Amino acid sequence: MHYDMGFLRRRRIFYIVPLVFALVLLSPPLWPSVRQFGDRVRQTLPFAYQWKVQQEFVPTQNELDCLYGRTPRSSTDSDGERDPIPNHVHFIYGLSNPYNKPSAGTFDFLCYLAIRSAIVGMKADKISLHYTYLADPPSPEPNASPFSNPWIRHLKDDIELVYHSPEETAALKSSPDATWQAAHVSDILRLKLLQEQGGIYMDMDAFGFRPFTNLLKSPKDIILGHEGGNRGGLCNAIMVARKNSSFIARWLREYDGADLSKEWNYHSVVLPKEMELQHPEEVCTLPPNAFFWPTWTWSHIEFMHQQLSSDEARKWAAEIDRNGGSLYEDQLAYHAWSQMAWERHLSKLTPEVVRTRDTRFNILVRDFLQDDLGR
Repeated sequence: MHYDMGFLRRRRIFYIVPLVFALVLLSPPLWPSVRQFGDRVRQTLPFAYQWKVQQEFVPTQNELDCLYGRTPRSSTDSDGERDPIPNHVHFIYGLSNPYNKPSAGTFDFLCYLAIRSAIVGMKADKISLHYTYLADPPSPEPNASPFSNPWIRHLKDDIELVYHSPEETAALKSSPDATWQAAHVSDILRLKLLQEQGGIYMDMDAFGFRPFTNLLKSPKDIILGHEGGNRGGLCNAIMVARKNSSFIARWLREYDGADLSKEWNYHSVVLPKEMELQHPEEVCTLPPNAFFWPTWTWSHIEFMHQQLSSDEARKWAAEIDRNGGSLYEDQLAYHAWSQMAWERHLSKLTPEVVRTRDTRFNILVRDFLQDDLGR
């Protein structure tokens, strides 16, 4: 039998080249790039949901009244002035142990910046950091040496550390064997903290630029911001509430028996919007640009972190100064969407990068750095 050796070699190459290409793509060092490419394609397709999220919007009159302290009292409110919501900011970090789960990460520079924003921008009366694990390097033991973390040492004079044991946080789950992510446990803990103490809750990638003075005097017991130009949800990454809020009590009951292992943001974003539509008298809602604009979409993340020219940097610095520290006139805070922006941008930030690289995000948070940090 006669074999065409050239044909056989070509056929081997036909199979080998795609195999080599697949192996290169699947090599661990390239995973982030492959994932980012997939995210970009998925988010920029013509009919992607992200276009609805980043669509233009106009604040409603009710949203502006909420933002600027003009919301009228409900006819069902009792006589007399209501106590203001306390200017007490709550953060939560370290419910998972990075010693056993390195992907949980340690309290880092971005977390430091978030808390500094509450000190410098929001001028909080009190700041509480609720935690289980803060040690750096990580320790197998909960509550092991929080001040071993250098970023905690930078903040120690301005914050209260509040320890929550693993047993306490595990009890927040709907059942002991529920396979919840730490973010879902945090969702319940933040609601319980506001229900018991009142105040402001901020995610560790949320940055406050100005005091929440008008919101703290609201006649409503809870203030939530819309996520997306389509107002598809009310996000729990930043919340303002009085203690004993009936809305939060109802929200907490919705977690009873819930299987959060099969969802990501229904209970934290979609559900509160559904509840607000059913009980509008209980909630003060803000326009998307108060807390959650720009959004988490690919182009909005790039907008916040792209390198600016010298002229653009001067323009935006002047605009931020005119707005009292914010990118937009109606903006009080910005949620930085670390789940979408971490690999591309946020993980690369250092004090030196924030000081010297002109991006919209860096210009916004630059004043939160302590003068001696990283020098």
